[in-house]
Amino acid sequence: MTSVDEKIELIKSFAEEIINEDELRELFKTKKEIIAYDGFEPSGQIHIAQGLLRVITVNKMTSLGIKFKFWVADWFGMLNNKLGGDLKKIRIVGDYFIEVWKACGLDMKNVEFIWASDFIKKHPEYWETVLKLSMNSTINRIMRCGQIMGREESTGNPAAQILYPLMQAADIHHLKADIAQLGLDQRKVNMLARDIFPKIGLKPPIAVHHHMLLGLQHKETKGMSSVDKKIELKMSKSKPETAIFMTDTKEDIFRKFKKAYCPEKQEEDNPILEYAKYIVFEKYDKITLERDEKFGGNLKINSYGELRDLFVKGDIHPMDLKNAIAKYINELLEPVRKHFEKNKKAKELYSIVKNFKVTR
Repeated sequence: MTSVDEKIELIKSFAEEIINEDELRELFKTKKEIIAYDGFEPSGQIHIAQGLLRVITVNKMTSLGIKFKFWVADWFGMLNNKLGGDLKKIRIVGDYFIEVWKACGLDMKNVEFIWASDFIKKHPEYWETVLKLSMNSTINRIMRCGQIMGREESTGNPAAQILYPLMQAADIHHLKADIAQLGLDQRKVNMLARDIFPKIGLKPPIAVHHHMLLGLQHKETKGMSSVDKKIELKMSKSKPETAIFMTDTKEDIFRKFKKAYCPEKQEEDNPILEYAKYIVFEKYDKITLERDEKFGGNLKINSYGELRDLFVKGDIHPMDLKNAIAKYINELLEPVRKHFEKNKKAKELYSIVKNFKVTR
């Protein structure tokens, strides 16, 4: 039987922060059926952070007996003008997302997919919660949550920017979520819910914010806070050469890794080491780094820490690191590619989705 301390440590293995740990500890002690949720706007092709990395995280949570609710946020995608606000297209992409998660090993026995539009139509009391939340916040506070939509605060943004955070906070209550397990970029709305829920008689959620995988190319982030820096550097499907998509070919993967940012002897802000830490060594106990004999020959590496130390000391060249991690990422995506080649439903969905133009 897994102890509370062991459960906390497993959560910490992927969480950037827990707000707060004492509440999470008490939750594990006192509640048998714990519910966590995350929401996804379906838009365009799914990249590795939304796909494989998300599956690794969710499987860790469900291994603890936590029930995980995937909120397929089709109405939210429409509010955010994803795919031109075309709900029919957004729902097709939502089905495609679900196929990807299944194909890359999502443990389905403790997972439920819930479509936002279907749920809200069946639960009109949802809108009363949205109204109460709006009465207990300010326009300025809500506008500062624009980051959750991938938008900066601006007077030119649509009024949906006010509605969206209020609805996202309402999701937590109506899904009966004990844990809001979202990315660090969603922190502001989780804090909004924690602040306002007690004012309207609701139990505030525990916020567990997972790490956001870096994009493969570097950006200048001087002067930014640590949280804003992580958000700015995260992988984005709007810049496809900085992201690995779940159906990328072997050639795509190696091309993108070859051009990727990989500062010599540096761990900080190094996306290749991030892939190694958060994906490769989550799936492999050890790896082989192939090198020419004149550079010392192949290396057998048994942990991320060993890989990092060798790289920081200069014993591994950036190009050798890129090639090694690209090889293992390619292996991990092979079952997904095969699923979308051989499964009729998946193949049809992908043939439609790959032709959709991603909009903002």
